[in-house]
Amino acid sequence: MRLATTYCGLRLAHPLMPGASPLADDLDTVRRLEDAGAAAIVMRSLFEEQIEAEEHAAAALDAHADTHAEALTWLPRGDGFALGPDRYLEQIRRIKDAVRVPVIASLNGISAGGWLHHARLMEQAGADALELNVYYVATDPTETSAEVERRTLDVVRTVKDSVGIPVAVKLSPFFSALAHLAAELDAAGADAVVLFNRFYQPDIDPEGLDVVPTLHLSESFETLPRLRWLAILSGRIRASLAMTGGVHTGIDAVKAIMAGADAVQMVSALLRHGPEHLARVRDDLVRWMEEHEYGSVAEMRGSMSLARCPDPAAFERANYARVLQGWRADRAGEG
Repeated sequence: MRLATTYCGLRLAHPLMPGASPLADDLDTVRRLEDAGAAAIVMRSLFEEQIEAEEHAAAALDAHADTHAEALTWLPRGDGFALGPDRYLEQIRRIKDAVRVPVIASLNGISAGGWLHHARLMEQAGADALELNVYYVATDPTETSAEVERRTLDVVRTVKDSVGIPVAVKLSPFFSALAHLAAELDAAGADAVVLFNRFYQPDIDPEGLDVVPTLHLSESFETLPRLRWLAILSGRIRASLAMTGGVHTGIDAVKAIMAGADAVQMVSALLRHGPEHLARVRDDLVRWMEEHEYGSVAEMRGSMSLARCPDPAAFERANYARVLQGWRADRAGEG
């Protein structure tokens, strides 16, 4: 059984890896992930806000070097982040020393500012690739969709100009012309596109008149929009494709690969069941491939993509109509 795949310029033993999460914060957990067969280690994101806060703090320290020591309390607090910029770079080095698989660092931001020099520092610390997590909610009604896309493209171009390692771009599903943006990212030099970022929706506390941060682990049904867009993009761009969000079982991984994924990232399932769950998913993937007489991941990849369809737009419309009409037909005999 040939499970090898190439993702983001990296030759991997198979497609399964942990996605960006706290899993890579602890070296023992990282080693457990490698023991479970993780093809690569993806670190949690270092945020633009963290880097800028540290730079502002350093500037403030220089400006008030001769004042009383209590002046240190003026500095911005970094309590909300697990790893500051310096610790993040050190964690890259520690993980590289601890495991043999590739290490993918992650940057999260929305502007092509000076914070992006950390991409070069991550490369120097030993990262084998970089995942850009462009997490941006467009709340300004005067900002056009083209301007939103340009933000992402500017970040990618800036990073590609500054590093020699491969660069993946993690997107949200809410772009108005996602296929076009993927093609633009491809032209800008992105080595991979990761589908999709999960937007964490805040809840409202009506008694306390407050907004409450809410985080729910994913479920398998969340693979559906990701499978759809993998199938749309597969074979249409040069960049690798990865799926993240909702992968809990071997059959979830099978579907992702058949839709066109070169790599499959897991987070919630590993947080819920532990790093060893990755080995179970890999075993289930192999078992399914053997039962269905697939000799390799390459043979299976993209077999259910729209690139295999002569008229993808018509195919999408036909399935949309079939789902709606099918539901009505099922309901027609009730009551």
